[in-house]
Amino acid sequence: MSQDYDLVVVGAGIHGAGIAQAASAAGHSVLLLEQSSIAAGSSSRSSKLIHGGLRYLESGQWRLVRESLHERALMLKLAPELVKLQTFHIPVYRHTRRRPWQLRMGLALYALLAGLDRSAHFGTVPRSRWGELDGLDTHELEQVFWYHDAQTDDALLTAAVVRSAQALGTTFAMPASFVGATLEGAAVQVRYRQDQLDKECRARVLINAAGPWAGTLAHTITPKIEVPALQLVQGTHIMIDYQPRAGFYYLESPRDGRAIFVMPWKGRTLVGTTEVRYRGDPADVHPAAHEIHYLEGVLHHYFPAWRGAASPPVLGSFAGLRVLPGGEGHAFHRSRETMLHTDRARQPRVLSVYGGKLTTWRAVSARALQQVSASLPPRRAVARTDQLMLR
Repeated sequence: MSQDYDLVVVGAGIHGAGIAQAASAAGHSVLLLEQSSIAAGSSSRSSKLIHGGLRYLESGQWRLVRESLHERALMLKLAPELVKLQTFHIPVYRHTRRRPWQLRMGLALYALLAGLDRSAHFGTVPRSRWGELDGLDTHELEQVFWYHDAQTDDALLTAAVVRSAQALGTTFAMPASFVGATLEGAAVQVRYRQDQLDKECRARVLINAAGPWAGTLAHTITPKIEVPALQLVQGTHIMIDYQPRAGFYYLESPRDGRAIFVMPWKGRTLVGTTEVRYRGDPADVHPAAHEIHYLEGVLHHYFPAWRGAASPPVLGSFAGLRVLPGGEGHAFHRSRETMLHTDRARQPRVLSVYGGKLTTWRAVSARALQQVSASLPPRRAVARTDQLMLR
């Protein structure tokens, strides 16, 4: 017997989990489908940061930075066991592309957008303490700035949001594979497979939050819906057998100027990330040898004591995929704004989530729910997501 839901959400990554939480908090009936495990894709392969996006100021994405900083403050409050404020260091050398005055202005703007609270503080490390920075190269070093951002365990955070959604009434089916959907006048007939059985249900709205599979999933819907031009970009991280003592480092790649983070992570050092065009099956994504070599090169450039025989070994690596707008040029210059794409302007039956940042999952979820609100029946809200604690 087919069951009816207000929303069916496909994908238990951070955005699927967040939209399920937001919809259930608004009083709607929700079915969340996940084919393998919570945060199985990009939501467990990120840089583990809840950050404002300091580098996005450079490309003029001020709205995204402001929203990210607001959400960072909220996550520090709502998930204190999962999101921790950390100190980041930015070394500036004689040949660094971004000059000290530019960084000082950027950090000041960052602090202003953050509301000038404790998390917005920044400054410089005195020259007398440069020797405490984990062997950072001090040759031609001009200044070292420090500022704050936050770190999380992305998979644990996503699992906490799923638990919150379930506590609010979301029905969670896992493993459950989405098979396809047929659009009707004001609803969607959804087909999925669970426990080796083919099942169907009817929803007012289908939320496609399948991460790097979202474009593929959209093509399984009949009648056909528009799918925007998308590009998958691979980001690789490596894990080094060393525990930084001084905190986190925000480095400029000497090769291409990209931002590279060097971060303590579970007793080791996490280094990332790359940006490489990906054209294969998202299930097959894996770090490429040239990406690992690139990241090791950045690490050894800034920490010369880690070179050669004394170099801490690479213990492992992982790769995730970002979904970005299609187009020419380097991925660095593409917008990191989440794309919320509906099948039609009025009373949408499908909303697809393309791209997005770990930091802004809650705000994006609220916007997604608002965008499909005309298709949903009136319900009595039971909670507010900006007040729900996550554990």
